[in-house]
Amino acid sequence: MEVSCEIKDIGLADEGKKRIEWAEREMPVLRMIRERFDKEKPLAGLRMVACAHVTTETANLARAFAAAGADAVLIASNPLSTQDDVAAALVKHYGISVYAIKGESTDTYVKHVRIALDHKPQLIIDDGSDVVATMVQERPELIKDIIGTTEETTTGIVSLKAMLKDGVLSFPAIAVNDAQTKHFFDNRYGTGQSTIDGVIRATNILLAGKTVVVVGYGWCGKGVAMRARGLGANVVVTEINPIKALEAVMDGFRVLQMNDAAAIGDIFITVTGNRHVVDTPHFAKMKSGAIVCNSGHFDLELNLVGLKSISTDVKTLRPFVEEYSRKDGGSVIVLGEGRLVNLAAAEGHPASVMDMSFANQALSAEYLVKNKGKLEAKIHVLPEEVDNEIASLKLAAMNVKLDVLTPEMVEYMNSWQSGT
Repeated sequence: MEVSCEIKDIGLADEGKKRIEWAEREMPVLRMIRERFDKEKPLAGLRMVACAHVTTETANLARAFAAAGADAVLIASNPLSTQDDVAAALVKHYGISVYAIKGESTDTYVKHVRIALDHKPQLIIDDGSDVVATMVQERPELIKDIIGTTEETTTGIVSLKAMLKDGVLSFPAIAVNDAQTKHFFDNRYGTGQSTIDGVIRATNILLAGKTVVVVGYGWCGKGVAMRARGLGANVVVTEINPIKALEAVMDGFRVLQMNDAAAIGDIFITVTGNRHVVDTPHFAKMKSGAIVCNSGHFDLELNLVGLKSISTDVKTLRPFVEEYSRKDGGSVIVLGEGRLVNLAAAEGHPASVMDMSFANQALSAEYLVKNKGKLEAKIHVLPEEVDNEIASLKLAAMNVKLDVLTPEMVEYMNSWQSGT
């Protein structure tokens, strides 16, 4: 398979290889899957496009696809999330085509999506649904060869549901994000830790005593709120969903409307997947020096155009830290250009949690191929038995043993005659 690339510097490859191997130490489940794939070649000869954050963990997923025999092209799913040494290592040491550069422009990002589609994929691994959406809009002739797609994130699943509603999703999609071994752990523990890591690396501020406003209380928001409180922050949650808001209250957090939270927060973290959840009027109300960042997939959660319209100047204070000087004399500090702060300013999720997420991706790809032509053109969840298999493998790697039902227990659970 011919290897092609557009990366920052191939000279970074050796350092990237060391970091990929370090991450692999914490990814035993994916390693076991890769070893099986290497023997069985379930994706032999298949043209694949993977659109993902090009990190050490993703590199190990790409290695699994290569071991499975796939002819894969990897592109970045976000302009600021690429680790350039990892991209170089994948090209030089693992023979995988990569199009990803940290800090690439939006035009370059779009160009890479189109280059990926030039590969004429039969299988798409997506993170944010940009590849699928671009194919449907610009390259519909490719759809006939698509076996299916997998989607890593909540934002992408929202897009897929909209496509399904509009009748343009004509092939099966697996919502990897909806697997229990993905969203329970990746979103809660991975996003929780890595988001706080990104904020601290970018600013080196003390969270204890600060008021942290977490915008959205889904699994990601729960994780961020939990970790912020663990570091001594006073956590405020904003929500639109009454059940999630109630859960936040029961978890001990103060729940406010964004209009009220804007005036009291020191740090704002968005994790909603929606548009302009922090809008121009909110920026105008913030105390001077308030820090704002996003840990949702796209930067549109923050209305930075609106913030700029009420500002006189924007200057960089340190890497990934920009200060917007408002016309009223105050200022708002934005981290990572409003993109995923955990990947823009830090290294993303710890490898041990991505082990489960990417095990889901690997097995989802295999499942689509095994069931080619049998699955409806709709959004599927990976079967429960596969979810359980991933959890069991993870527990085994952690040397955790489970109890087993006795025959009497099984009989009781399957009987209506035993009573209490």
